[in-house]
Amino acid sequence: MRLVHLIGVLGAVGLLAGCASNIKQMEEVQATGGTPFTQALTEEYRSFVAHEKDERDWSAADYFAIKGLAAAGGQVVLPEEVGDVGEHGPALTDARARLMTALGAGAGDSNPQVAARAQRAFDCWNHEAEEDNWYDAITDEHVKACRDEFEAAMAQLAPAPQPMAPNTYIVLFDFDRSNINKAGGAVLDQVLADAAKMGGVRISATGHADRSGPEDYNMALSLRRADSVREALIAGGVPADAITVAGRGESEPAVPTPDGVKEQANRRVEIVLQ
Repeated sequence: MRLVHLIGVLGAVGLLAGCASNIKQMEEVQATGGTPFTQALTEEYRSFVAHEKDERDWSAADYFAIKGLAAAGGQVVLPEEVGDVGEHGPALTDARARLMTALGAGAGDSNPQVAARAQRAFDCWNHEAEEDNWYDAITDEHVKACRDEFEAAMAQLAPAPQPMAPNTYIVLFDFDRSNINKAGGAVLDQVLADAAKMGGVRISATGHADRSGPEDYNMALSLRRADSVREALIAGGVPADAITVAGRGESEPAVPTPDGVKEQANRRVEIVLQ
């Protein structure tokens, strides 16, 4: 038993040592190559790592140190995919799509400092929302601070986005999956609540896939996702004949990407309630 305990302690010490190594490198690294955007992103992640270190969240500090070191090396570092964030899911999904659109339109080149701040603030928002959902230990103020910083940065990058059409909802899916995850379930709960208020309704569910597979496979996958939403709505009390489904495969991405790229915003079902 003592040997097992010692091995466990040594493993934990080794893990912390690895974290400390990445964090230390992040504190000292200098981004001399890459682009103005990756250099600015290095500094944004440096400040984020310092904050998480002060909070003694070693796992988060290590994780974002790795992202920061990649940016310092001139690599393309994307915003986090929306995690297990419960009720925060729809807002974060919309925010990430707007950020990816801005970056795809060249915001990193035209305004690298603000674009980098927007990406780091988004990652902060997503991280705090995950902790809020998992542990119920983070107050709304933590989430709000990151969200407000993100929105302020986005306001400098692009005009205010047009609001989503009323009674339109997005359910996101994990890579190569068609089952409803926890965040998707929260969206469907809202659809069911709104449908109950409206009385007799018609619902369309249109499935989509990202571009990380063959077109025919992605078409079938998008239909399976739409069918999963349909089955969940029927289980929630919506009449089967009130729901129509369709699949678009990879043909109508929310965020345009090259072929073969995994993109969470494109793995979705769009629901219209009327």
